[in-house]
Amino acid sequence: MVNCLSGRFLPALLFFSFPVLAGSIYIAEYEYQADINVFVTEYACQADAQVWSSEYSYQADDDDCIWYFCDYEYQADVVIYYVDYECQADLKIYFCEYEYQAGWEEPHPWMERMH
Repeated sequence: MVNCLSGRFLPALLFFSFPVLAGSIYIAEYEYQADINVFVTEYACQADAQVWSSEYSYQADDDDCIWYFCDYEYQADVVIYYVDYECQADLKIYFCEYEYQAGWEEPHPWMERMH
């Protein structure tokens, strides 16, 4: 009996054991739809992370700070909502100009959870 149950749940266990390897982001229309509230800073030194926006989804594989903005929520790994004030944000980001600039400024609770 134990062998039958473990065989049935093994695929589900494997699915939840490994992270999804992509940085696909969808922008929610309302705050309650989002996984995380994001505030865009004016300067890189004010941000928790510098984010680079990629043109293609494969460029965002396995990196928290390289985002690919998808068109539909079901395609996204993370749903974000842009807030107006810094105090409302779970994460403060700065959009950098080049891919090599993307990264975390210091350890953050959302590190390794964006993909």
